[in-house]
This record gives sequence, C-alpha cells and structure tokens, in this order.
Amino acid sequence: MTTWPDLAVLELLVAVAETGSIGAAAAAVGTGQPSASRSLLRLERRTGVTLLQRTPSGTVLTAQGALVVDWARDLLAAAARFSDAQRTLVSGRSAVTVAASMTIAEYLLPRWLVPLRTAHPDVEVALVAANSTEVARAVRGGEADIGFVEDGRVPSGLHSTVVASDRLVVVVAPGHPWARRRRLPVTASELAATALLVREARSGTRVALEDALRQHGLAVRPALELTTSTAVRIAALSAQSPAVLSELAVAGLLASGELVEVRVDGVDLTRELRAVWTGSRRPTGMVASVLAAAV
Repeated sequence: MTTWPDLAVLELLVAVAETGSIGAAAAAVGTGQPSASRSLLRLERRTGVTLLQRTPSGTVLTAQGALVVDWARDLLAAAARFSDAQRTLVSGRSAVTVAASMTIAEYLLPRWLVPLRTAHPDVEVALVAANSTEVARAVRGGEADIGFVEDGRVPSGLHSTVVASDRLVVVVAPGHPWARRRRLPVTASELAATALLVREARSGTRVALEDALRQHGLAVRPALELTTSTAVRIAALSAQSPAVLSELAVAGLLASGELVEVRVDGVDLTRELRAVWTGSRRPTGMVASVLAAAV
C-alpha cells in the first residue's frame, strides 16, 4: 500500500525554506511552533533524511532538504490545481477569490479584472477588500487564491512579485497654511511633528508612511485614524489637518482644486504594490491568469 506524503507538513517545510525559521513558518501556515517542530521531526524520521539544520540564528535546509523542498513545491502546485479542478467539477464553473488592499481594490483592480473576465467569461471572480495585513492573512489561510498588497515588504510565507508602483501624497484643504507654501516644501521633521489624517495601523498606506519617516528616525503623529481612503479624503476636505493618501485616491480632487498637494522635502513616499500567493513559486491556473492581467 502506497504511503502518500502529508501535504500540510510539506507546505510547512517550504515555509521554513522561505522564512528561515520554524516559528515564522508556523505562523505563515497557521499553526503553533511546538506543533510545527514535531511535524518536521516526524517527517525527518519518516523519510530517514535530515532535512533541516537548526542553528542559534535560525533554521537552514540541508542539501537533501533543499531537494525535497523543490519536489514539495511541484507537489503542492499539483495539489492546488487538483483542488481548483475539483471545485470546478462540483460547481460546473471555475472560480477564483481575489483579496486586495483598499486602494488597489478601489482604483486598480477593476481595470485589471475587465480583461480577465473578457478572456475567461466562465470564471466566477470573488473580490475581498481589506487592509494589507488582512489580505496576506487571507492568502496564507487559503481564504483567497491571490492577494494584492500595498506594503512593499514581502509578507512571510508567501511568494510575491511587484505589479505596480504608487506614490503617497500630503494634501490639505485650500485654506490650510501649507497650501500657500509653493516654494518652501515641508520637511520630514515638520511632517512628523504635525497631527495628520491617516489610514489605520497595519494598512498598506499607513505602513508606507511609517517606513518613510522611520528612515529619518521619526514617527507618525495621527490626528485621526480612518479605515478607508474615502473617509480620510472627506476628513481632509472638512478639517484643518493635512492628510496622507495614495495619489490614486486624490487625483480627481487635486485636479479640481478641492485639495492641494504639499511638497515634502527628503521623504521618499513611493511604494511598490505586490501580488502575493502560496504554493508554487511560479503561479498556475487562474492565479497565473489574474497575475497576468495585473502586470
């Protein structure tokens, strides 16, 4: 009787290879570190091969472990294709769930999904909008097939690729004193010392702002934290505080003069927008199709 490999522990092994530690890999696949350590030890005993070398600075693959990880990626990709096909067989239709951070979901994903629907009219596409942290969690947990995040850092346990770039802008209402500073840009220190209208903690927009100020040893000082770009935009129109948002979210209001962009000196507010997924390093099936539509 054939003994089939345990896909869950192979997924864990791949996560160890990608994160460099059992603890981070356990978090990536949604289990505890003690349970993950026991599972990996059982795998080593079952195969009779030492797969991991545990050191004080982390966990690395042995040569045999690297080979098993390569095989495991192929096997996990095949399992994902099988699951997709099984869902299609049951429903009679193919389906893909896309999770996207708020800005991407509102301003970019619609234009990406139109050609996807044209190329695959029989595919049901479900969209989940959340902040970048929640998107990564949904993809790791299997609740979404592919995700799009605004955080330039690669979420642990996931494959990723850059699909677009974006720029954060500081905006104020026309009556704000900063609106009249045409030739004198705001400095990093001024920006950090000013109470700002910002997105909530762990959103991609907030993380990008925090990272940009951290480069100068500074931190964000929120006047108000809001969970959508629309809410921040409305607050900026009616409040005396500056707001920090994606350029995508305020382009129309800047063009109409309802908001004014403030130049900021020495602070890099550009960021990468990434697609993230699990399984094979090279996506397959509808995940590959969604990615192709976005790139």
